[in-house]
This record gives sequence, C-alpha cells and structure tokens, in this order.
Amino acid sequence: IRCPVKECDEEILHAKYGHHLSSHKEMKGRELYSHINKGGRPRQHLLSLTRRAQKHRLRELKRQVKAFAEKEEGGDIKAVCMTLFLLALRAKNEHRQADELEAIMQGRGSGLHPAVCLAIRVNTFLSCSQYHKMYRTVKAVTGRQIFQPLHALRTAEKALLPGYHPFEWKPPLKNVSTNTEVGIIDGLSGLPLSIDDYPVDTIAKRFRYDAALVCALKDMEEEVLEGMKAKNLDDYLSGPFTVVIKESCDGMGDVSEKHGNGPAVPEKAVRFSFTVMNIYIAHGNESKRIFEEVKPNSELCCKPLCLMLA
Repeated sequence: IRCPVKECDEEILHAKYGHHLSSHKEMKGRELYSHINKGGRPRQHLLSLTRRAQKHRLRELKRQVKAFAEKEEGGDIKAVCMTLFLLALRAKNEHRQADELEAIMQGRGSGLHPAVCLAIRVNTFLSCSQYHKMYRTVKAVTGRQIFQPLHALRTAEKALLPGYHPFEWKPPLKNVSTNTEVGIIDGLSGLPLSIDDYPVDTIAKRFRYDAALVCALKDMEEEVLEGMKAKNLDDYLSGPFTVVIKESCDGMGDVSEKHGNGPAVPEKAVRFSFTVMNIYIAHGNESKRIFEEVKPNSELCCKPLCLMLA
C-alpha cells in the first residue's frame, strides 16, 4: 500500500501498514486511513460473548457499580443494575419491555393472573383441551408463559365455589349440617310430591345454603368495604349486619335443543339461586345501608344453590 500521508510515498506491506502509519507525527489525514482494530479478531458484540467473556470485559464497570451500590444503596447491586436497564429501555422508548421487566421485579410476573385466564377461557367458550393447546402454542412461540396452565385455572375456580371459605356462624345455626360437600344428588329429594305431579328424574349439584351465602358475601367483600367507607364507617367492622336476600328459580331451557345432538326429550336445566339485594349495618340507633344491588334481575348477580338437570 502506498502511504497517503503528504511527502511520504513509501510503499508498505499490508501487514506492516498500521505500524508505519503510527510512526507519522502529522495527524491530518492520518485518521482516515488508520484501522480501528489493531490486528487480531474483530471485537464481538457484548451480548454474543460467553458469560465468562462478558464478565471479563465488564469487570471494571462491575467494580464501579459495586462500589456505588455499597455507598448509596446498601449494597443492592441488583437494584442498581435493574434500574439502569429500565432507564436505558425507557430512553429508547421501549416502554412495553420496560413495563414487563418492572412487573417481574415487583414479583407480579409478565403473565396473566389465573383468574383472568379462567375468565378468558369461559367467555371465549374454549374447552379445556382447546385452552391447553392455545397455552402451549403461545408459550412455544413467545418463549414466555403469558397464559397460566390448566391446574392454576382449576385452583382459581375452586375459590368461586361454595364450601371454599372456612366460616363459623355466631350464634351457630340450628339444624344445619357441618358438611359443606353436599355433592350430586336427586334434585327433588325432600320435596313432597303430589299425586298430580308428572314423574321426573333429576340429577343435581346442590350446595348448602349457609355455605353458598358465605361464599357470596366473601365474594362481595370489596363492595361491602367500599360501602362502609362511603358512609364513614371505616373502623366499624364488628356488625351486626342485616343481609336481605331474594330467592329465585330459573328454568334454563331445553338442553338437548341447545347442544343439537341430545335425545328428543324435554330435558330441562333448572337453577335454584339467590340474589343479595341489600346489606345494612347497625350503627348506634339507626341502620345504614352499605350495599344495594343495582340490577337485581340480572342473572350475573344470581348465586347458585342448586344446579339441576330434569
């Protein structure tokens, strides 16, 4: 290569060109031709290195971060590095990634809550196997567990069923079994049949009334506390509470017709349920209303007591 520096037209071997160029005192024009890499392998990108090589390259910075963390943050190196990473992401407008990282740091994880996944599965009419297929596909494609596995959904579902919450009635209710597992029974057991009644076979899943009531009230805990806050009763939690309930029974139509492939018989699904209409709390000489159901006829506020196929 012929040297480009003024008044030096020397021809140099390619291998010795870098060394020759460094011997020139003049800086003008020299930087245009000097190699950034002074021989050896090209410098690899930090993220493509092995863990050992990354540690080697960053050892000086790591030492500085450690010194800063010990001086300013009580030795929490992880918090310093995570915050630096978050700031770097947000500086480049990569807010979605920053939000996910922040969620992981706070122990929330970037995935959806099992109860949210259960709501998605129910509202999109997915069977368990269809949901599981979607869960596996999303996990394989994104590499992250956004949806929760089926067993997590089943655990979340249990919390919605009567009999899940432990409770004790004070004073204790008379003539009520302590067993919350009523299970699957003949739905008409205990009903006196008249001679005119049409003979009907039933199968039903029945819950104990008091267990279902406790489940409903536990489910409404937030609304009750909000109502108390609105009436300035924050610290007044001992009661007594008066709960007004409307009982109802709803025929859910011809099941064989709905699914399209059942026997040609008038199979009916029936739901015995109740709705919590109002909750009052005794305060001094008056009772204050802390909850009122705004849509008492909506099936969304029906709490099941017995689900029966007739």
